[in-house]
Amino acid sequence: MTISLVPLEAASGAIVETFNRWNNDSDIVHLIRPSRSEAELTAEHRLTVDELNERLATHDIFLIYADDELVGEVNVMYDAAHLYRQESGSAWLGIVIGETHGRGKGVGTNALRLLEDRLRHQGTPRIELGVFAFNEAAHRLYEKLGYEEIARIEAFTYWDGRLWADIRMEKRLT
Repeated sequence: MTISLVPLEAASGAIVETFNRWNNDSDIVHLIRPSRSEAELTAEHRLTVDELNERLATHDIFLIYADDELVGEVNVMYDAAHLYRQESGSAWLGIVIGETHGRGKGVGTNALRLLEDRLRHQGTPRIELGVFAFNEAAHRLYEKLGYEEIARIEAFTYWDGRLWADIRMEKRLT
């Protein structure tokens, strides 16, 4: 399987509808956005073309393709206010493998490696990310790729009847 990252230059109706489908998929929504309650977790979130274009002003967004089929997206913010370690030039990372057939096949691993190479090449010193404590598969993936835990923010997100921590992890690229 060939994995590629394609920069998203401008939003389109088709991309927005795909993102909306992924961001409201009951199988993964608890993995990709924090919620404070069951009601917030199950509430539908709708993105518009204009909102995605506004997001492109503050995020680098890459579409993840597996054998030329769109299966996910990875996005990067630089010097985000919510970084645990406020180190200049740091990248905050978010990733979604939205298509079921793209999960568990190494797509996320390969996409992250491609992104890390891109960030390293442009001189980004470190990546930080958050992974919810119940998401053990993602936590193992990040550890396998060399990310190290730097903090836990307790009672961060709701899932399965209770609040869970957000595990903050980092990887130095330089």
